[in-house]
Amino acid sequence: MKQSIKLGLIPDDQYSDYRYRAIFKAYKWDPQVEDHNTVAKQVILMDREMAGQLETWAEQLSQETILMEEALIRQLPLAKKLGLPKKIMKTLDRLSDYDRSRHVRLMRFDFHPTTTGWAVSEVNSDVPGGLAEASVLPEIAGKYFEGYKPHKHIASSLLEAFKPKIRENGTIAFVHATSYSDDRQVMQFLSDYFQTYGYRTVMAAPDHIEWDNKQAVSIVEGQEGKLDGIIRFFPLEWISNLPPKSHWEGYYDCTTPSCNHPIAIFAQSKRLPLIWNELGVDIPTWKTLLPVTGDPKTLKPKDDSWIYKPALGRVGEGISIKEAASKEELSKIEKAVRRHAADWVIQQRFISQPLTTAELECYHLCIGVFTVDGKSAGFYGRISPYPRIDSRAKDIPLLVSKGEAHNER
Repeated sequence: MKQSIKLGLIPDDQYSDYRYRAIFKAYKWDPQVEDHNTVAKQVILMDREMAGQLETWAEQLSQETILMEEALIRQLPLAKKLGLPKKIMKTLDRLSDYDRSRHVRLMRFDFHPTTTGWAVSEVNSDVPGGLAEASVLPEIAGKYFEGYKPHKHIASSLLEAFKPKIRENGTIAFVHATSYSDDRQVMQFLSDYFQTYGYRTVMAAPDHIEWDNKQAVSIVEGQEGKLDGIIRFFPLEWISNLPPKSHWEGYYDCTTPSCNHPIAIFAQSKRLPLIWNELGVDIPTWKTLLPVTGDPKTLKPKDDSWIYKPALGRVGEGISIKEAASKEELSKIEKAVRRHAADWVIQQRFISQPLTTAELECYHLCIGVFTVDGKSAGFYGRISPYPRIDSRAKDIPLLVSKGEAHNER
């Protein structure tokens, strides 16, 4: 592990310029969470063999996930165990005509170095973030490390996936929470990239889309009309909270090429492992890399080697790692599990193996590996001083060695 992956450091006298460029070139408009700077001074340096292994695992996990999703469409009663909101459960029958060839499937698998090798904590199946950070930050950091280079660009992979599915110079809606800068920066990154290649883009809230014979139509003022594609960065459980007149259910049987189609809600639930063995699908990679996961109703923690996770939690929220959570937070989690066990999982905890810098600082690491339609599409790095990667973690670019000679500045 130490030979295949390590932390480099942006030179102190260059960091201010690097962070400035991250803000204005890498769409990291608000690089703070509370008082925490979220742009790391470090860079992940990885050899090609290790990068290739993570990509292989991610592609295998992606293919297995797609098979599970399609199996669930044929066995919808099993979805009752996933902890999904009632409104979504009532809408799942609209997935019956889902055809993966019409749509674009984006996922991000989160890998962690542990004391016993690599482990996967989850798949960000619905609206995975970190797109600009994974695509642009490595390009900015690459100039500081001669022996390493950026590896793949997510926007490029998404564009290539959409090209055969939509007309040339077509119109794509970028659906997001339009009042939040964190969401807008993700969509602005993709919109700018697609515009560079001649596509028209519409910045839309989820209720700015209506449906005509299952095809998406924009009602954004001045940009009304049929849409050729949708890229969504608005969680499905939030969409289901929109008023009925928004006709949000139309996303579920939409035939307009979409990324991601709502079939993604199945794998977004961390309770999916509870029904693995009932789906009739072979998933050896998932069963090898994901820690043992169970239902809090039937599996009780014996000691601190078990943690709780919310079924639809995001950005590390609600994970009961004692070194990373206050006593008050842990108490709230345990109370929530007792009251609503069907909305949680219990999982055997892996022991994160931190990386140590030359300055003897230790950081826990998460490497998100993106896939687009089952093919690897780039790396998203985050580091934290404690073994939970949450909203306070720092974004860190990942560079892959050009060859065996690691000539670093």
